Amino acid sequence: MSNARAAVLDIFYAALAAVHGAARVERFLAARQPPGEVRAVAVGKAAGTMLEGARRALGERLNSALLITKPGHVPPGMASLAGVTVMEAGHPLPDARSLQAGQALLEFIAGAPGDASLLFLISGGTSSLVEVLPSGVTLDDLRRVNHWLLGSGWDIHRMNVLRKRLSCIKGGRLAEQVQGRRVVQLLISDVPGDSPADIGSGLLVADEPASLDEALMPQWLHALLENAPSLPDSKTTAGADIENYIVASLDLALSAAAEAARNMGCSAQIHAERLSGDAATAGRHLARVLVEGAPGVHLWGGETTVELPPVPGRGGRNQHLALAAAAVLANRDNVWLLAAGTDGSDGPGEDAGALVDGGTLARGELDGLNITDCLRRADAGSFLEASGDLVTTGPTGTNVMDLVIGLKLAADA
Repeated sequence: MSNARAAVLDIFYAALAAVHGAARVERFLAARQPPGEVRAVAVGKAAGTMLEGARRALGERLNSALLITKPGHVPPGMASLAGVTVMEAGHPLPDARSLQAGQALLEFIAGAPGDASLLFLISGGTSSLVEVLPSGVTLDDLRRVNHWLLGSGWDIHRMNVLRKRLSCIKGGRLAEQVQGRRVVQLLISDVPGDSPADIGSGLLVADEPASLDEALMPQWLHALLENAPSLPDSKTTAGADIENYIVASLDLALSAAAEAARNMGCSAQIHAERLSGDAATAGRHLARVLVEGAPGVHLWGGETTVELPPVPGRGGRNQHLALAAAAVLANRDNVWLLAAGTDGSDGPGEDAGALVDGGTLARGELDGLNITDCLRRADAGSFLEASGDLVTTGPTGTNVMDLVIGLKLAADA
């Protein structure tokens, strides 16, 4: 294979195209449209593209829309469209705009005619972008909680259990605002298991109450939770006229990646294990599987975690995973490994992840950087910038967790 790095990137982009928000929503609505006049609410990092797909499928039947997304994720020209209200809010940390978006959401629902269908288009990032706080919880409290969660090493399910406890709209509470209306919710899943109750912290879908491991939480968080409202039971929202559909997921992206690899003449294996736990541990494990495995393309998906030091450096969980993998791949000339977020962002920076190979370690060390030190300080991005291995995509229009793509060529290839 003349350009292995380009091939790995092509496989990644094929996976992204298969789960693009506009295409998935348009395809769904072309086959199954809500009745009557439609009002749309689109929230999340893929909200803009999802709304584009709805507009193409519904045309003039889409009367008005509220779009809430991360800065830089609004499609060109959408803010000037008649009937479309665009709001940008804080991510990954909520801010005052997130609370303004929460009030706008309640007002949009209340202002919709009773006979109109409400179309919700939800993707990852929703938990931070829109919020209505219970009495006694302030924006400073909310930001402190989310900042602690981002460095806690908790998986997304445990994070969302806590987020639901401190919200007036998450955990199915928003369903109380749409009772008596026809509601169709289309979701791009960024959570393991694809449960609508977990995507975006479950605005319209409650799940069974889950306990928090209080021993892992600081005392100030215990005090904050003492006055948190109780969550609705899943049976409470079951009677609402809400239809939920997953239109894009990790499995679809993995299948598309495997198909792209096979079209290049490579064998492709989708590994059943879902990525989770410590990113560095996962990176070293995946690299060993790649080195010891059969030649071809190896595919994984999921979401790892990083427990951050008090002053973290540059990067995110995918860069952390990739750099740890690079130590195992060092000095091998037939292996490549890409780890990237399908939403185009990995941590607080602008990079999606990294594509490392057997020369990554040596290239980074030329700048005087040490891989062990960079991993300890959660500064993988600095090392990977020096080695020339960062992957930057910009907003992708989707969000189905993270992909890891490994390529191994036969020794004589």
